[in-house]
Amino acid sequence: MQYHPQPAPGVARPWAFPAPERGALPNGLTVLRCHRPGQQVVAVEIFLDAPLDAEPEGLDGVATIMSRALSEGTDKHTAEEFAAELERCGATLDAHADHPGVRVSLEVPASRLAKALALVAEALRAPAFADSEIERLVRNRLDEIPHEQANPARRAAKQLSKELFPAASRMSRPRQGTEETVERIDAAAVRAFFDAHVRPSAATAVVVGDLTGIDLDALLADTLGDWSGEAVERRPAPPITADDTGRVVIVDRPGAVQTQLLIGRIGADRHDSVWPAQVLGTYCLGGTLTSRLDRVLREEKGYTYGVRAFAQVLRSSAPDSASGATGAAMLAISGSVDTESTEPALKDLWTVLRTLAAEGLTDEERETAVQNLVGVAPLKFETAASVAGTLADQVEQHLPDDYQAQLYARLAETGTVEATAAVVNAFPGDRLVTILVGDAARIEEPVRALGIGEVSVVTG
Repeated sequence: MQYHPQPAPGVARPWAFPAPERGALPNGLTVLRCHRPGQQVVAVEIFLDAPLDAEPEGLDGVATIMSRALSEGTDKHTAEEFAAELERCGATLDAHADHPGVRVSLEVPASRLAKALALVAEALRAPAFADSEIERLVRNRLDEIPHEQANPARRAAKQLSKELFPAASRMSRPRQGTEETVERIDAAAVRAFFDAHVRPSAATAVVVGDLTGIDLDALLADTLGDWSGEAVERRPAPPITADDTGRVVIVDRPGAVQTQLLIGRIGADRHDSVWPAQVLGTYCLGGTLTSRLDRVLREEKGYTYGVRAFAQVLRSSAPDSASGATGAAMLAISGSVDTESTEPALKDLWTVLRTLAAEGLTDEERETAVQNLVGVAPLKFETAASVAGTLADQVEQHLPDDYQAQLYARLAETGTVEATAAVVNAFPGDRLVTILVGDAARIEEPVRALGIGEVSVVTG
């Protein structure tokens, strides 16, 4: 049999994360623009400094309702008319609220950017917040909550936040509110939150795509430039504290055939010099199918379809910020196993952590992780939306515009010893809060016998 010759790899071309151009409009709106030739779908991300900890007491979820209501009519268009205008542009518009603030996301063909951006500016300048629309959004949110409670992964995340953070902290409570708090939200509350926090001087717009032939300065001046509002001092961010005393909380689901695992604590965020090593080490632990956790729990033992380790930034402040607050990331391991495998899976998981601490990562693991994280970066950022989203993340986390580019360089320079130290410090076996959503009658005693922390049971 005659084989075709094996293709030879091409010469590697240098790649760097796109560098944005920074500017500002006369109304105080900060603008980051990034010309990406060939990207005919333009992405716009607008970050609004309206954090969840600014929600009035007893009105958790008002930021979420406000963000959803931004596309539900303005002073010029009803909700139906606004949606129809967006559709004529071929545009998609979304908005959501999180701990750092509210994000408004637009994707639209470059040829229709002017019309779509005018609609976004209209929504930010003069949203209707009609009583009927707010009531509908509140009802929709109330309908979502029981479904979230029934979802094991969502239920585990809710319990972990409750366990880690003090009750007075906004981070301890559901990001989109509870039934009790959402029921209290009305149009007046939404309007008050909007008036207090949404203004151009506390907002940043990121525009990414092929801007050939587009006079973006004129376009921004005619749209977002007409948005006005008084400047206010930035709200100081409260410090983040958490209790990561090693313990196990079982959320009882009688009859459940699977157990959802969520094991976590808080740790360093992106301002910390250890972040690149922490990213690399965490990827080796549970970032992909070839990671240690999957090799043991999935491939060798067959307990699960997959277990992942990750770090998710909760809120990030510059170290020299006026508030003096520090940021934090959620460090977590997540997956699910069948009920009978709960105890052996946890036992093997802790064995992986202890072995990692005793023996460290291998150079091969480190090299594979670097190739996966750095080598495929150009594929990750093929679309304008992915670039815009990352730039907006940097804005809300108070990071420099070249942060992502520098991160890839630092990942490539991080050694095996550094990555090992970072991941071992991130996931110490005796400082992890373990949430198990499953049948307590079948898993409580076996888990208690593992000795990985005090065990308590709560109802689902």
